[in-house]
Amino acid sequence: MNHDTQTLIDGFCDMLWLENGLAVNTLQSYRRDMAQFANWLKEKHLLAATQADLESYLQYRYRRRGSPRSTARQLSTLKRFYRLALRDGHIAQDPTAKLDTPKLPRGLPKTMSEAEVEALLGAPQSGDPLALRDRAMLEILYASGLRVSELVGLELRSVNSDMGVVQVMGKGNKERLVPLGEVAVDALTVYLQQSRGELLQGRICEALFVTQRGGKMTRQAFWYLIKRRALQAGLLKLPSPHVLRHAFATHLLNHGADLRVVQLLLGHSNISTTQIYTHVARERLKQLHAKHHPRG
Repeated sequence: MNHDTQTLIDGFCDMLWLENGLAVNTLQSYRRDMAQFANWLKEKHLLAATQADLESYLQYRYRRRGSPRSTARQLSTLKRFYRLALRDGHIAQDPTAKLDTPKLPRGLPKTMSEAEVEALLGAPQSGDPLALRDRAMLEILYASGLRVSELVGLELRSVNSDMGVVQVMGKGNKERLVPLGEVAVDALTVYLQQSRGELLQGRICEALFVTQRGGKMTRQAFWYLIKRRALQAGLLKLPSPHVLRHAFATHLLNHGADLRVVQLLLGHSNISTTQIYTHVARERLKQLHAKHHPRG
């Protein structure tokens, strides 16, 4: 990929950041999608691409057995790039204008039963600093439904233990206050009083959750953490951190929470994103009806 193409992609991502305030991870996805298409074009310039080029690229991805979901996301990125290029006068015609983004069926989110969650949260039993940290992180993740990036991005000043809330910076740099609940607050308090200082060993770090080396906890490190604790808990299916977020939403709905409240807690800008959980809760309602209704 030549310097001119790289500059073009950088400008596209900068524009997205300025106009939409997208998160770093989202911008990286856009950058990756554009780089893949640019590399496929080889010597042809991005702004010279035609509808036929786009169709050939999508066929190439299909032959390479790219997942329909990732292909749809990449086409969405390309549509956004060429719409901006047309708006700014860099091209005379949008090559993606007549390309339809495939409508994908929305799969049900993977979740965990309440018993599985209890086993996972109870896995860090010892009183050593790492166990106390892990217990606090797992309790907060399940109590609040945070995204993993939001959890590891928390700073000391993000938490108000007295009020039992955490201030979260979500997607699009949107802030929200999320309640934690007594159990999570207690686990966090124990971590702050007995574990964090010992892990830091006098080092300075603004992050709420730190590693044994005294640095900020990363998404990758937390991924391994939850897998390790799931194995320790004896879970047959190892959950990803996002599955605990799904469990948070599903269990709230199963216990009668309003969908709008769950939307606010999850930080979804659109209620349609949250509605996927009603399918999971509906299965629970069917089971309760079959069990308790005289004609179930």
